[in-house]
Amino acid sequence: MEFKKIHNKGQAMLFRNEYIEYLTKTHPLVIWVIYLPILILFPYYAAHSLQMNAKKIMILFLAGIFFWTLTEYLLHRFIFHYQPKTDNGKKLIYLIHGNHHEYPRDKERLFMPPLPSLFIASCFLLIFYIIIGQMAIPFFPGFMLGYLIYGSMHYAIHAWNPPFKWLKPLWRNHHLHHYKHDDLGFGVSSTFWDVVFGTMYDLKNEKEDEGKIRELTFSKVQKV
Repeated sequence: MEFKKIHNKGQAMLFRNEYIEYLTKTHPLVIWVIYLPILILFPYYAAHSLQMNAKKIMILFLAGIFFWTLTEYLLHRFIFHYQPKTDNGKKLIYLIHGNHHEYPRDKERLFMPPLPSLFIASCFLLIFYIIIGQMAIPFFPGFMLGYLIYGSMHYAIHAWNPPFKWLKPLWRNHHLHHYKHDDLGFGVSSTFWDVVFGTMYDLKNEKEDEGKIRELTFSKVQKV
């Protein structure tokens, strides 16, 4: 996905219908509110109805978080950055992710909107349940917490400077993914899989461009 310029204002129009267009936007708090009951009720159900002990629930929950980091990497690298040859394929990839690269300051599209998010999450839950059975009940909320952390980190990277020095490589990895070239730096909440699969930027030799970083971030007063 390459564009002649990064748009510092506004947002892409994905649909001509204003009501459908509205459904493509969301705020991080909306997504957190939707999934918070799952984070609480699924482990509770596993403990009280499925009689799983706390240790097993915790291990499966943490495994879900870890598995999300791999899913995040694979989706970003092989789905979001897939290079289709057909016009319809190109439109679909732009709808899914390309618009974010063209309008990185669009803070209303840093999380997947509720309807497609719920549909995809339900598909993941079904797949997990088919593969690991009742263990999916505590595994799935961990997976979804991983997703929520990913989305929140993505929002934070585009909104603010890193709050701690040790987070700076994570911030720079994503900034470089946007303005350098997008075939590296696929990890957002973690650079672990970038290191494992050799897609990590050489941050020591990459010059930091403050002007480009400002093009990718938004402020509280920004209007879209």
